[in-house]
Amino acid sequence: MAQIKKPIEQLEAISHMKGINNPEIDIAPGVNAIDWHALNLDDPKSNDWGRAIEIFRSRIKERYIEPAQILLELDEKRQPINRKYGFTILAIDSLLVETLWAFKKGLTDTKNKSRRAFKEFLTNEDLFSFSEEQAIRFYEDFRCGILHQAEIGNNSKVWSIGPLIHAVEGQWIVNRTEFHNVLVTCFEQYCEQLADSNNTDLRRKFRDKMKHISRVNHYAQ
Repeated sequence: MAQIKKPIEQLEAISHMKGINNPEIDIAPGVNAIDWHALNLDDPKSNDWGRAIEIFRSRIKERYIEPAQILLELDEKRQPINRKYGFTILAIDSLLVETLWAFKKGLTDTKNKSRRAFKEFLTNEDLFSFSEEQAIRFYEDFRCGILHQAEIGNNSKVWSIGPLIHAVEGQWIVNRTEFHNVLVTCFEQYCEQLADSNNTDLRRKFRDKMKHISRVNHYAQ
């Protein structure tokens, strides 16, 4: 009688067949690469598309949205003048801007493309509708300032009330609460767009990005 393969051996066999470099890598809470590649996404009408979007939604919420929202909820207990998590919230949201842009473009990374990512995302998303000047200023003063220097550039400021973004005597002020809320809505709209089987190009780019995340060898036969 042939010996029954152990689970790890089965995992390795499936991984080799599908060209998955690291089958046990977690791509979302409770979901690994094997789980992802078991989905039938070749059929645009497949029910697995709903599962794929939920996996993506879970990944983004756990890694970006929920941590920022926890900080927002803690800060809301304080008077506006005493709130203190604006830098961290905008740092997380800046990572999410770049992540969503990469998914929409089907890019495996955003190396040397960050400036373009912010300019395109913040000007093209209807809910933001930043001018090009505002988008570049946000990228330079807030995204780069916080992530690279741990401070806001050009005397700009983060606040928790007021308009999403506005200028006062050359000073740019961003409401990090409003920025986060708008970004979350953009994320949910993207998920809704993915659920539409007519959005074939958007889905293709989404799959390209997820193949990279789940460590697929594109040259595997």
